[in-house]
Amino acid sequence: MTRGEAFEFLDRTARGIAEMFGSSCETLVHDMGDPKHPILSIYNGHVSGRCVGSTMDILGTAKELDSQALTTDFVNLYATTPAGQQIKSSTFHLIQEGEGGYNLALGINFDYTSLVYANRILVDLMNAQADLQSAMWQGGDSRLSDIFDECLATVGKPVSTLTKADRLKIIALLDQKNAFSFRKSVPFVSKRLQVSRYTVYKYLGELAGGEPVPDVSN
Repeated sequence: MTRGEAFEFLDRTARGIAEMFGSSCETLVHDMGDPKHPILSIYNGHVSGRCVGSTMDILGTAKELDSQALTTDFVNLYATTPAGQQIKSSTFHLIQEGEGGYNLALGINFDYTSLVYANRILVDLMNAQADLQSAMWQGGDSRLSDIFDECLATVGKPVSTLTKADRLKIIALLDQKNAFSFRKSVPFVSKRLQVSRYTVYKYLGELAGGEPVPDVSN
């Protein structure tokens, strides 16, 4: 492949990637055989403010690269532009050794700054101070206690005599009544059942895994 053919291929690839990923994706072809590695073609150059012929890199510098960087691919690395944009950057080399050789590189810089702001907005939107059920009833612990007493009465045994099957039944009944939507419900239930919090989580996991609820009515 000649230098012209290599450039034509990389240029088409750069243009296609820019079109595919939109205006936040800057793509370009560098001449890495030149110590200043100038830009031979660029798409969506507004991302970094560069144009054809520029010797500035995505970091806003014009430093010469060391010999290893001139031939090493860089994939999905973080960069910040002088304007403060947050960039994911990759560079892929196409090298031909010998007479008529060349060292060209395809650069891809994706500006995800707007996604960072969008994520912050989503986190704010999803943030809640407390669950509605606890807020609707004054004294959430009292309501949770009433639910627990109802479930315990269904089993018909004092806590001190409960078997694992009894406790699983109570946990299942509590879950059906949405008792675990209350704040600090697991510590409350573990204290009332006289078991550890780990045990309560374990029982919930067993029930979620499809373990049948034991019949303790007799």
